[in-house]
Amino acid sequence: MLDDIYPKVQSGPPKPSVILVPAVFSLPPGSERYVVPGCGAVLIAVEPGDQISVLNDEGGQLCEVLALDKKGRSDASLLEQTPNCEAAGLKKLLVSGDPSLRSVRMGLEARGVDLATAAAIRFFDSLTPAKTEVHLRVAQEGSVVIAAPGGIMDFKAQDTATPLVVMVKRAVIKKVVKFKMPDPLADPLADIRIHSATAQSYFVKAGDYIQVYDVDGRQCTDFQCFSARKLDKGIEHALDVTTTRTLMGHAYPMPGLHAKYYDQDMMPLLEVIQDTCGRHDAFALACAAKYYDDIGYPGHANCSDNFNNALAERGVGPRAGWMAINFFFNTAIDERGAMYGDEPWSRPGDYVLLRALTDLVCVSSACPDDTSPANGWNPTDIHIRTYDGAESFKRAIAFRATPESEPQMTKETGFHSSFAKHTRNFVEYNGYWVANCFSQVGPLEEYHACREKAVVLDLSPLRKFEITGPDAEALCQYIFTRNMKTLPVGGVVYTAMCYEHGGMIDDGTVFRLAQDNFRWIGGSDYGGEWMREQADKLGLKVLVRASTDMQHNIAVQGPESRDMMKKIIWTAPHQPTLEELAWFRFTPARIGHDQGVPIVVSRTGYTGELGYEIFCHPKHAEAVFDAVWAAGRDHGLKPMGLEALDMVRIEAGLIFAGYDFSDQTDPFEAGIGFTVPLKSKTDDFIGRDALIRRKETPARKLVGLDIDSNVDVAHGDCVHIGRAQIGEITSSMRSPILGKNIALARVDVAHHAVDTEVEIGKLDGHMKRLPAKIVSLAHYDPTKSKPRS
Repeated sequence: MLDDIYPKVQSGPPKPSVILVPAVFSLPPGSERYVVPGCGAVLIAVEPGDQISVLNDEGGQLCEVLALDKKGRSDASLLEQTPNCEAAGLKKLLVSGDPSLRSVRMGLEARGVDLATAAAIRFFDSLTPAKTEVHLRVAQEGSVVIAAPGGIMDFKAQDTATPLVVMVKRAVIKKVVKFKMPDPLADPLADIRIHSATAQSYFVKAGDYIQVYDVDGRQCTDFQCFSARKLDKGIEHALDVTTTRTLMGHAYPMPGLHAKYYDQDMMPLLEVIQDTCGRHDAFALACAAKYYDDIGYPGHANCSDNFNNALAERGVGPRAGWMAINFFFNTAIDERGAMYGDEPWSRPGDYVLLRALTDLVCVSSACPDDTSPANGWNPTDIHIRTYDGAESFKRAIAFRATPESEPQMTKETGFHSSFAKHTRNFVEYNGYWVANCFSQVGPLEEYHACREKAVVLDLSPLRKFEITGPDAEALCQYIFTRNMKTLPVGGVVYTAMCYEHGGMIDDGTVFRLAQDNFRWIGGSDYGGEWMREQADKLGLKVLVRASTDMQHNIAVQGPESRDMMKKIIWTAPHQPTLEELAWFRFTPARIGHDQGVPIVVSRTGYTGELGYEIFCHPKHAEAVFDAVWAAGRDHGLKPMGLEALDMVRIEAGLIFAGYDFSDQTDPFEAGIGFTVPLKSKTDDFIGRDALIRRKETPARKLVGLDIDSNVDVAHGDCVHIGRAQIGEITSSMRSPILGKNIALARVDVAHHAVDTEVEIGKLDGHMKRLPAKIVSLAHYDPTKSKPRS
């Protein structure tokens, strides 16, 4: 009867939201995580009772641990261990001059460490399985240096250097849990802490650097600056984000060649040098009193008032709302022009490094907003460091292979200095700076050189992984769509790597070096993560180790590449000569003669022309480039950048990740169905069942388009028949050799037939249309007769 009177309710208290976040925000109190890169080291201060675990993440990586007492003397008893080596690997790393080890060198110098007398603990070897772990206990106060030694990789041994993951569990947990500040990039000129909900002003000389740290992560900070010389004259021209956006042509400026900020007179004030977060906002004003008043929080602290207070001593007048760069503020603009925001992407220790282009008066805040996700609902501190302009910091932005990965800063390839002799136009690609085009010729001439003579281009950002062990073939057979059992030693095969649902993880090539030795070359770091996950799940005896930093590569492509390359490539008598090297084959070789620089040469490429790729250690890259350049003088050799490469690969119908395929695209939809031999490959592989279903019931198909217009077409433009959209553009270009506008497009299978007439929508897709006709996928040399020749 009571049930008729009172409604039914959900019994019990409310349940908390389930939110999955990166481990850095969910580690237990007192736990710290460090990643030691291959050929790298870290220095960690420790106290009695602390517990240290070292994880051999990818396997096969040697580890050296140097324990130091409070006086900087090596003492393995600090870790209750006995020394078993002289730290030769660590010493070799520290004398290499690698800038990434600068903070370790500074820490050792500050402790007065004498490396000549140091003795260390060495464990792990080349056969150590992935995820093997060693545990150490700290017996007394001091510090430890943990190194992952390595050198030039032997291409046959495949002894690459890979990361170690270090976890520290503190014996004493501090009452106030805060993240430790990272080591400075150099000796700071100033260390300024901006406490939560406050702001401070400071002066920076022209040429000096400004580093803005997010100490605890997910905390935005407003930044503003003025030309000090203008302020001396009473001119209050602040950094102007509208002027900056206009001059940059971006929604907001980004690191790189054009990463400058201006005032309203278009005077450059500063430039961005490094950025580990990659997600910031320069759209709107810093938070102001009116914002909080209007949402029901009158009197709330705000960045604009904090700026006014901090700048008053500099003689700057107050403003109701300040323009600013909102570092680490995660806002964006949607397709309708509306602004929206969410929690910041920044993590503890993320930073932006700026360089002053004139004497500056700067002001920075630690935003007080606790009413929205702007600061992860928990406002914290910001830290400022400044450095002398005499320091040299490379331009870099960070990327992560997975949300749990450590940030990797943009690097220069081993060939960078060689290409930099011909251009300053470099763009970030896959974590490296790669030439975009060359000032003396330009992309059009580079394109014609590839089609008519020969070109050399830098493809070092391709990701390389060494797959070794008794179960290497079994893993490759299960991971890749192609049949690895038929791949001979010295052979190369182009293949896809798929998820269980048939969507593509990546495409790339597999090299077979020996019966149990393979090398995967693709475009994504996650490919290696995926292979290790599957190997671990299946319990296979195989190591999958990254070797990207051990193997940089150039491609020499074009009709004259063979005649040019045979002048400089030496191969052993039991290996094929360059002229004998068949399509999709490789060979170990040397430059010039039997004592020359060791390389690996493959007859592969991404241009649709006859061509080769040369792989070498970065330390040998300049010598390799010089030999190629000298040999190319009589063959019209020109350097080629990414802009021209994109042209030739589209003409040849060669696909590119993020444009022509994604994890929502299967190999059939990506136009590479030939990489899935469902009938001839009798072993199971990941995604096979889904790919059978998708092949039998296809939904979309990648096709070529001839466009009857010279209007530019872009990735994502819609393809229509009448009112209905039946597909979208994936890649497009104006073809010099064909004399017309062409594109690759993914369309519904109901309309994929050659000669089908379609229309490409511009503006809103309906107000402006471009007539087009479906053709074969490869516009240029569809039978691949040129690379086969």
